[in-house]
Amino acid sequence: MIATPEIVLTTAEPAAVIRLTIPRSEMMKQFGPAVGELMATLARQGVAPTGPLFAHHLAMSADVFDFELGVRVAAPVRAEGRVAPGELPAARVARTVYSGPYEGLPGAWGVFSDWIKANGHAAAEGLWEVYAVGPQASSNPADWRTELNRPLKA
Repeated sequence: MIATPEIVLTTAEPAAVIRLTIPRSEMMKQFGPAVGELMATLARQGVAPTGPLFAHHLAMSADVFDFELGVRVAAPVRAEGRVAPGELPAARVARTVYSGPYEGLPGAWGVFSDWIKANGHAAAEGLWEVYAVGPQASSNPADWRTELNRPLKA
């Protein structure tokens, strides 16, 4: 389900983001159109993405996702509509890769969280997923790869 986790230090990476605060039940309806909006804005501004899409969750609750949908960029993006400049933060994180369909992500996060605790780490606020391989690359969900990143307390 998940690859062997590792502890890594990330550096801040510039990104273009759209902040979404939505009920969990709305995720599948709103995610795709937000991706289209983000990519269209980058194209209009002549800014190239330098990596896959990510979702940087800022606050977690049982009912609501509060996150930035984004992509790393090669040049600064100008605020336009819902698109704004942002970044993936510099942090000490536990990282793993989940293989499989997006419906399996909650279970993967559970296994990953258990590993973090069992290995003497304490999770900090927030987390991010990087959609390294998804439906744009393969119609087979078994081929999909999602990088899971959980910041750790010092």
